[in-house]
Amino acid sequence: MLLTVDIGNTTVAVAAFSGERLAFLRRLPSDTALDGPGWQRALEELLAGTGPVRGCALASVVPDLTPKVAQAITAVTGVPVLTVDKHTPTGLSLGDYDAKNLGMDRVVDCVAALSRYAPPLAVFDMGTATTLSVVGAEGSFLGGMILPGLSLSLNALSARAAQLPPITLSPPEGLIGTDTERCMRYGALYGAAGAIEGIVARLEDQLGPLTVVLTGGNSAYVRPLLRCPTAWEPNLTFLGLRELWLRQYG
Repeated sequence: MLLTVDIGNTTVAVAAFSGERLAFLRRLPSDTALDGPGWQRALEELLAGTGPVRGCALASVVPDLTPKVAQAITAVTGVPVLTVDKHTPTGLSLGDYDAKNLGMDRVVDCVAALSRYAPPLAVFDMGTATTLSVVGAEGSFLGGMILPGLSLSLNALSARAAQLPPITLSPPEGLIGTDTERCMRYGALYGAAGAIEGIVARLEDQLGPLTVVLTGGNSAYVRPLLRCPTAWEPNLTFLGLRELWLRQYG
């Protein structure tokens, strides 16, 4: 079993591969207050009964959690953790991009996308934030955009407007909302779809035809609404982490 771990702002997602097959995907809350022993206990419960682990690759956008989770995984499984950071040889050229604060999940997404599709690429990862990572025709990382994620936008709207209720995401039943809840939900979903379509059109004006790759927890809601062709890879980050571990350790 090969473990891949994506530490995000909302959840710590743990995916296990048996060969090329995704054996399971499980999540824990990204609790920065939890100490090392606490993470060890949580991971022991999460990994109970999964069998021997041959290795682990991890990417994180929460620096406070990175060492805690990595050390807890090693304590539970007995294997060292490949923590993907700016010093990891990924094979992806960052060109002139200032990588000081670059989230390595974006790099991992691009590694996975490049192993499956020919560049140029536009990779949208729709989680707490929606990130766009652009890979040029020569296979180099050009940069991208960071937008507020769907849930983040809706929560901010509910918190700042007295008459707007909390919203749970679900697929739209139409185009035009007939109550406040639907108006907010449809606005977030179709707004995200329209943003992606508009950004892709502008990218293609600059780069020519490209492949659009969609991933992240909220992508399933938005993909059916898009009017531009997309490749949907819900496990893209985990596939990229698996690819990087195999490159280093075979």
